[in-house]
Amino acid sequence: MKKIFVSGCYDILHAGHLQFFSEARALGDHLTVSFASDAVLDHHKQRRGSIPQDHKEALLRSLRMVDDVVIGECQDTGLDFKDHFLRIRPQLLVVTDDDKYGQSKRDLCKQVGAEYLILKKTPPKFAPVSTSGIVRWIRAPHQAPLRVDFAGGWLDVPQYARQGAFVVNCAISPLVSLKDWPYEKRSGLGGSGAWAMLKGEDGVEAEINLGVGWQDPAIIRETGLCVWRSGKSPMLHMKRAGDMLMGRMALLYIPGNHDTPGVVGNKRDYDLIDRAGQIAATAVATEDLQQLAAAVNLSNQAQLGEGMPPLPEAKAALAKKYCGGGWGGYALYLFADESARNAFTATAGGRMVEPFMNR
Repeated sequence: MKKIFVSGCYDILHAGHLQFFSEARALGDHLTVSFASDAVLDHHKQRRGSIPQDHKEALLRSLRMVDDVVIGECQDTGLDFKDHFLRIRPQLLVVTDDDKYGQSKRDLCKQVGAEYLILKKTPPKFAPVSTSGIVRWIRAPHQAPLRVDFAGGWLDVPQYARQGAFVVNCAISPLVSLKDWPYEKRSGLGGSGAWAMLKGEDGVEAEINLGVGWQDPAIIRETGLCVWRSGKSPMLHMKRAGDMLMGRMALLYIPGNHDTPGVVGNKRDYDLIDRAGQIAATAVATEDLQQLAAAVNLSNQAQLGEGMPPLPEAKAALAKKYCGGGWGGYALYLFADESARNAFTATAGGRMVEPFMNR
């Protein structure tokens, strides 16, 4: 009888595990699956199992392609199954091509004359998923805010980060979900960051992989009116509930191409952007709407210097700027009071938004 042995955490069973077990079992006559005990998870990964150990064992034993299940208790890094392996003496130890402990496992195989076999990747029968991805999906919110940015934009892009500079933004409602998105898409409100979070992905990593900055997923996850330190990753400097902005914000949709990754390399006045961020940070600290408006207008000055067309005027507006990377999409307008804001949305076709913070 040709005995096959596989090992892993198998913390949350998914279809990818089943495919691996089936393909490993097809290599012989008897498949033993070993999974790391709760004690091993605690010691080596500093976390507990997702389900009780006996439940995990019962699930694995119920699988038709699995002939036996053992629990790895050894504290040797990557070899928690060592005692069982030496006892069972299988002919094959089957691993995936991302095995981190290949040399240690090869040395163990030599002790019993077993073959160490990397199972070649075959086309997945299901969309690939990981245990950590499943956990993020479970934890993903049903709804998320979007965001408006006031000043410091582009200083969250790692290559343009400046020590001592600030990025100032605010989460807004109404909220969005995977099924309900009451805004124009790809319009400068951080939609890609919100979408990633709603799907259980790492929003910060997803945005940086797009070649842009981290401010969208950072503020959407944090919520509130926030001041961030410029840098390679989010560092919260200050946070307010955003009460100073209640009834003061409106969005106006400006048709046109909004492609933030496509304009990252544009020439722009980063000194002016930095100065606007400094003013906006002080405005949030002192809750001074007039000063925040001054920072927004400086930000718009930088946008006009980059070549963006002037935004439509609004006589009662304290300030205005394109949201995000600009060049179309939504523009933010700030007003001194709610009546001026409401009059603007009624006449100009804008929409009211409010600051949002998780309570």
